[in-house]
Amino acid sequence: MTKPTTQTVQRELLLRLLDEGYDKTGWMGVSLRSAIRQVSAEEAAWRSRPGRHSIAEIVLHSAYWKYTTARRITGGKRGSFPLTGSNWFAAPTKLSDTQWKQYLTILADAHQALRKAVATAPWSKLTSKNKRSGVPMSVITGIAMHDAYHTGQIKTIRALYKQATVGRKR
Repeated sequence: MTKPTTQTVQRELLLRLLDEGYDKTGWMGVSLRSAIRQVSAEEAAWRSRPGRHSIAEIVLHSAYWKYTTARRITGGKRGSFPLTGSNWFAAPTKLSDTQWKQYLTILADAHQALRKAVATAPWSKLTSKNKRSGVPMSVITGIAMHDAYHTGQIKTIRALYKQATVGRKR
């Protein structure tokens, strides 16, 4: 039986961290995907107060950084994100079910693209210190932490939404 190389073990760890932050049960219990499960379009568009981000905007922001990291690993074309803009995207205050599903698909697709990039990229692309030739592993692990951070925000927004809408007929 062949012993896995250090690179193989590290790559598998990167993939596991990405998955735990996004859609697998990890030490923190809740992943980004589980935090947005059963969120309605109305809830996704809701803001706790003016100037605060909505769940929909956090979802798009998370998708964008997954996309950006995958693009840096693969050398993909800039400007190929499904929406125009970067970093934070202004979601409508009235969000249709179709729009919300589109945002969820953008996030899922961005995660799969990042996962594929990490799984298949030459090792040098995953350890590069040069932004043009890849990304340091700290950026990849940072995406997993980014998901965990925004999961906490989404859970808080959901709790605030429930408080604000108690007794209100939907």
